[in-house]
Amino acid sequence: MLGAFAAAMVSPPSALAQVSGDQVSDDVIKIGVLTDMNGPASTPTGLGSVTAAQMAVDDFGGKVLGKPISVIVGDHQLKPDIGAGIARRWYDVDQVDLIVDVPVSAVGLAVQNIANEKKKLFITHSTGTADFHGKFCSPYAMQWVFDTRALAVGTAKAVVKRGGDSWFFITDDYAFGHSLERDASTVITKNGGKVLGSVRPPLATPDLSSFVLQAQASKAKIIGIAAGPPNNMNEIKTAAEFGVFKGGQQMAALLALITDIHSLGLPAAQGLLLTTSFYWDMDDKTREWSKRYFAKMNRMPTMWQAGVYSSVMYYLNAIKETATDEPLKVATKMREKPIEDFFARNGRLREDNLMVHDLMLVEVKKPEESKYPWDYYKILAKISGEDAFGPPDPACPLIKK
Repeated sequence: MLGAFAAAMVSPPSALAQVSGDQVSDDVIKIGVLTDMNGPASTPTGLGSVTAAQMAVDDFGGKVLGKPISVIVGDHQLKPDIGAGIARRWYDVDQVDLIVDVPVSAVGLAVQNIANEKKKLFITHSTGTADFHGKFCSPYAMQWVFDTRALAVGTAKAVVKRGGDSWFFITDDYAFGHSLERDASTVITKNGGKVLGSVRPPLATPDLSSFVLQAQASKAKIIGIAAGPPNNMNEIKTAAEFGVFKGGQQMAALLALITDIHSLGLPAAQGLLLTTSFYWDMDDKTREWSKRYFAKMNRMPTMWQAGVYSSVMYYLNAIKETATDEPLKVATKMREKPIEDFFARNGRLREDNLMVHDLMLVEVKKPEESKYPWDYYKILAKISGEDAFGPPDPACPLIKK
C-alpha cells in the first residue's frame, strides 16, 4: 500500500495550468497526508490517517471534474521544522492542493504558516490548540475534529451536571496541560463545582505514583487528567493499580483516544470518563464505515482518522460543486452547507474555519460489560457543538466585528 504512495511522492509535478471554468490546476488534485508514521502519535494518526484519506478518494470515484485525485504521504516526525519543510516542498514543487492530519500543535501551527504564505489549503484533525482558529486563524486553514477547549469544557460541564462537582487535576507541566486545566476549571466553578487542587508532573515522568497518591488523598470525586501521551495513560494505569476507581473516585481524561483505551485494556481503563467527537459503535452509519476501515487496518478508527475521511470527502464535493480547485472558492463552498455524515452530527464550518459539531461524553465499560472486540464505551450524554466549542474568538481576524 505504501509503495503506491511513495511512488506518488517522487513523481515529477506536471506543468502548472491556470484554473478557469471547470479546470483543475495542474490537471490533478493532490492531497498530502502529513503525519507521524513511526512515533508516539502514529497509532491514532499515521497509516490510519493515510488509509482514511485514500478511502475517501476511492469512495468519491478517484476523479473530480474528470481529473485524477492522488494521495501522497509525509512523516514530520513530530518536528515543526521538518513539517514546515515538507509542506513548503509539497506546495511549491509537488503542487499539493491540500494537506491534512498533522498531529501536535507546534507542527500544525508551523504548517499553517506555510499554507498562509503559499495560499494553499490545510485541514488539521489532530492539532488541538484553540489558537489555530483564534489569534492565528486563517482563510486557508481549517480545524475539523476538536480543540482543547471543546474537550476540556465539554467534559467538565457534562461531568459536573452529572454530580461530579469536586475535582483534583493531574496536569502536564507545559502549555497544553495548563490550557486544559484552566479551561476545565473555569467551567467547573461556573457550574457550581470546586477545584480542590492540582499537581503538575513534567512530560514523560517515569514514575507518577506520588502524583496519583496526592490526587487520591484529595478525596475529590473526579480526578481530572489534563495531559496527553504518555503521562495520561500511565496515570490511568497507576490509578487502577492503586484502586482509585474501586475507592469510588472517577477519572476524567481531557484527551484520550480509543486506541489508548485498547492499549490500556478495560481492567485498567474501566470507569474512565472522556469526551470524543466520534465512536465507531455509536450507530449504523458509524459502524458501516468503521468496519470497512477495520478490514484495512485491523483496528477501529480514532476520531482523528474518521475526521480525515469526512473532511477529504467534503473538500472533493466542494471542488465538484464549484467546478474549480481555487482554494478560497472551495473553502467558501465548504462553509455553505451543514456537515452531516457518519463522522459529524449538526456540523458546520464556521467563519473562523473551525468545524463545530456535537461531541459525546462516554464512560469506559467494565470488562464484563463489553460484549465484543472494541466494545469499549457507554455513551452518557450528547454535548452540543455550541456548548463545547463556544463562540468564535474575537482575536480571529476573520470574524466580522
